Amino acid sequence: MELNHKFKNILFTTFVVVMGIFFACLLKMANTSTFAEGEDAFIYDGAGAKFVTFYDDGEKLTVKTEARTVKEALERADITINDGDIVDPGLDADINADNYYINIHRARPVVIRDGSTERYVMTASYDAKTIAKEAGMTIYDGDEIKMAVNTDFLEAGLTTIYEVTRNGGRTITEEVEIPFTEETVADTNLETGKTEVRQLGEVGTKRVNYSVYYVDNVEVSREVVSEEVIREPVARVTAVGAKRSSPPATGTCADWVRAAGVAESDVNAAVDLIYHESGCRPDARNAHSGAYGIPQALPGNKMASAGADWETNPITQIRWMAGYVNRYGGWQGAVNFWYAHGWY
Repeated sequence: MELNHKFKNILFTTFVVVMGIFFACLLKMANTSTFAEGEDAFIYDGAGAKFVTFYDDGEKLTVKTEARTVKEALERADITINDGDIVDPGLDADINADNYYINIHRARPVVIRDGSTERYVMTASYDAKTIAKEAGMTIYDGDEIKMAVNTDFLEAGLTTIYEVTRNGGRTITEEVEIPFTEETVADTNLETGKTEVRQLGEVGTKRVNYSVYYVDNVEVSREVVSEEVIREPVARVTAVGAKRSSPPATGTCADWVRAAGVAESDVNAAVDLIYHESGCRPDARNAHSGAYGIPQALPGNKMASAGADWETNPITQIRWMAGYVNRYGGWQGAVNFWYAHGWY
């Protein structure tokens, strides 16, 4: 009886130890950040990581990663991208949100038949016209492109086949990029010599319809029939530093500017423009054009509208200049224009 009692105690103690180890393992697993779809898992314990889900031709994989870009996330997940594959968003896109989704469209073999002509292309697109264009074919408005039945599987294998039916079209509609413009603005709060991009440029898109001309069934020229803007481009705006090492809001020139009635908020811009034009000299004269005075008026007698002493009085000259810069929206607008063009 005593031996049986000891044996029961040993069994109970062993059970307690085993259960303690089991619950310790469960606790450790609960404290580890994991997520997996299927058999693949990416375990990460660091802070700042984001969940990213890849959709790869029907396969789904979710990982937690600190990758900053789509390209880096693919590399960390050991996913290879081949020529012709399409990744959406693009490889350079930032992973800027949790639960981020990345779609991978794998390139596949496609044959385009145009009468007796066949062209082979590896493509991830499923748009027939896009595929034909990738294969180097010209598709006219009215032409039809349809998927054909693969009747020779042994020769073509898993290749998708499209056939082009020509319907005598003589016009082409294409989407064309509209390049964005560059704009420069002066910033008196930014150190001279420095630049900052204040707005990223974005390419626009327009739909262009062409009429095509042939000689002996060979295209020799095309003429634009109509255009339709689908998306307007967005200009890239760059700020150029125009801050002086010592603020120009004091001294003789600034005093003249204030005396001419320029608002205090415009004094810095006014003095900046004046020094660029004439060095704030009332008798400054351009030897080539004859432009005269502080504002470099051409001809100088234009300033007579501000006062009969326009030749010698800097305040009269600046008062006239204050009216002239209104065509640019004021002093700051005139300064911005000067930095962009070198004149105003």
